[in-house]
Amino acid sequence: MLKHSRIFRRFLISYIVILIIPSAAGYMSYRTSINVTQSISIDNSVMQLQKSKEILERRMAEVEGYTRQLALNQDLNVLMNEDMKGDKTNVYGVWKVMRDVMAVSQTNDFLQHFFIYLKNYNAILTLGSSYFRPEYYYETSHYTDMSLEEWKKTVLGETHRSQIMPLRSYMDNGAQTSVISYMQSLPLDSFSDSSPATVVITIDQKLINSLLSGVTERYNGWAHISDADGQTISIQGIKEQEIDTLAADPKFDESKVNQFYNDDLVITIRSKTNGWVYQAGIPRHVLMENANKIKLITWWVTGIALVLGLLVGLLLSYRNSAPINRLLGIMKENFGKDEVPAGRNEYDFLQGNISNMLINNKRLETELSRQMPLVRDAFLKRLIAGEFQSREEIIAAAGQADTGLSMNSGYAGILQIHGYSGMDSVEILNELSAARLLLKQALQDSGSDIQMTDLGSDRMVLVFTSGEEEPGEESRRAKIQHLLEQLADFVLQEYRITVTVALGDSFPSVMEASHSFEQAKQALEYAAYMNRKGILWFSDTRMESATYYYPLDIELRLISTISSGDIEEARRIVASVISQNVENRELSIDMKQQLIEELKGTLLKLLDQKSFMESEVFENVKNRIIGIQAKEAIEPVTREIDGIMEALCGVITSKRNDVHTRTIEQITLYIAKTYMDPDLNLYRIAEKVERPEKYISQLFKDVTGTNLSDHLEKVRMDHAAVLLKKNDYTVDDIASRVGYNSSHSFRRAFKRVMGVSPSSYRQSAGE
Repeated sequence: MLKHSRIFRRFLISYIVILIIPSAAGYMSYRTSINVTQSISIDNSVMQLQKSKEILERRMAEVEGYTRQLALNQDLNVLMNEDMKGDKTNVYGVWKVMRDVMAVSQTNDFLQHFFIYLKNYNAILTLGSSYFRPEYYYETSHYTDMSLEEWKKTVLGETHRSQIMPLRSYMDNGAQTSVISYMQSLPLDSFSDSSPATVVITIDQKLINSLLSGVTERYNGWAHISDADGQTISIQGIKEQEIDTLAADPKFDESKVNQFYNDDLVITIRSKTNGWVYQAGIPRHVLMENANKIKLITWWVTGIALVLGLLVGLLLSYRNSAPINRLLGIMKENFGKDEVPAGRNEYDFLQGNISNMLINNKRLETELSRQMPLVRDAFLKRLIAGEFQSREEIIAAAGQADTGLSMNSGYAGILQIHGYSGMDSVEILNELSAARLLLKQALQDSGSDIQMTDLGSDRMVLVFTSGEEEPGEESRRAKIQHLLEQLADFVLQEYRITVTVALGDSFPSVMEASHSFEQAKQALEYAAYMNRKGILWFSDTRMESATYYYPLDIELRLISTISSGDIEEARRIVASVISQNVENRELSIDMKQQLIEELKGTLLKLLDQKSFMESEVFENVKNRIIGIQAKEAIEPVTREIDGIMEALCGVITSKRNDVHTRTIEQITLYIAKTYMDPDLNLYRIAEKVERPEKYISQLFKDVTGTNLSDHLEKVRMDHAAVLLKKNDYTVDDIASRVGYNSSHSFRRAFKRVMGVSPSSYRQSAGE
């Protein structure tokens, strides 16, 4: 097929290469954009974690600064240095300390939960409350994993120097939470095992997590803060076990600021101030959200562009290769078996063959283009006529004709071209020759092993043979049926040619091809009788036959002949049947009567056709047929049958004339409506009436005695004459109004038809 030709592929490959080059450049730009987007996203994430670290360090510095302020508070120093005597308590001093503490804590959410332990009082001071026994404070606020004694010992009893207790579970007034604890002993320079006062500030994990929300909430990731010893300060969005697994994995490098681990971007920042390690994990798909949008849009745009580019490439390849392929087809057809040699392209092939065509001797061209087809035609005609006496003779003759014919089983058929019945002229014969050539070319292009030869002007013989490896008969028949149906559809759509193909039964070897051909002839006659188009197999036409001589093929031929209106051929067929049964045979009275009844049945079958049923002579002819008496002598019966056939053929002739008349009327009406169209030509008219160009041209001349082109020109000149008489338009305007693109052509045509120029005609009409 054309789209699979080498020229088509070369054009297509060129367009694809042109399409790939910008696509490759676009892909490189796309990868660069993705990498830049990823790098920007990573940098933004690192910056976000760095800002969270800086904020947390500032807040912790504020906590430390607050404890230093407490160390300088005079009222607090007085309280923690008082020498307790009995149960006397400095209530005023406690009130003053609590007033100072509350003022500071109201401005810092990290200082909302803290207490001051006074050892000499054995009391705990908190915002708004005082506990003169630590046990009472422990009942409302305590670490869930630390007993009272352990709490007194490690928190209240020991000296702390800016010490931070890692994250621990904590119960605050019945509410469960997790806190880190900042502990500082007072005074700041306490070095003994027991200091007079201790400040403990508990910082809820939620406050720390809020500082990391820019990482966890925005990116739906996780965050973890650990101290210099690896103990957890804050954790969010991840479990401790997963953190331990991450730290223990040798593939994870803690020295890198950012790295991908298990499809997460892990950012690690170490504080130079206190040695804390800040880690955040961001899912890759969230990090690459913008990049994924770019990727999706890029793939969609690129995919659509490639598809559209490929479609455009296919279209351009077809359009650019089609003329070259048509020229190649013509060259190959004219040069027989010539193909593009290896190592040469089609352009070299065209150039070389055109040069050879101009240079070579005419005799050599005739030998190459005509002699071999004539030998093939002669071989096929002998084959279907059954003239070969042996298989060896067929093989030798096939080799001489270079047919490539398989010696296995196959089918013989006849292809008939419709639309040219009764039109015998040189132009029609040329049209039929062109139609046969087109059909042969289409069959050759199908790639099937088909042998063809002409059988008259409107028929072709087709011989299909099969290889040894091909499947059974039903499959071969289906393959042939499909091929011929495609051929019929193709020539109808491309050239408005309708065909009927009749095929005989399968022959077991080419020696029996003539028998299949005879069956194809009978099937074609049956198709003509039944007015069938398309593909018809002989096996579909079999009918029961009588014991006397009146075979089915003769009956079908008689019906076909009368249906075509050929009375002379119909008389010859009837005379042949009568001669065979009366002169050459001794028929009994019953057999003669049956023969007459069969002939009557044939005539009645003809009357079932629509063309006869709608005619005025239907009832009369039907009564005449029924009135034939089988007991009468054969001579009067024959005369009556002859009269009936003459009447039926007269109906066909009359209808054919009516069809021709209607076609002529359709043509003249179409010309009268569209004469002003400069593109109106024989092809457009033939397309309108759905008939071949040569057919309507010959028909128009036979019916009207005028060439179709002369009639069109006459119609245009008649309208031009009317416009010239009105004197409303210039000659150039009139030329365009009657279908001429050139006023010069119009003037020449007008003078040729009317005998004078348009200007002279207008002047004489005015006078």
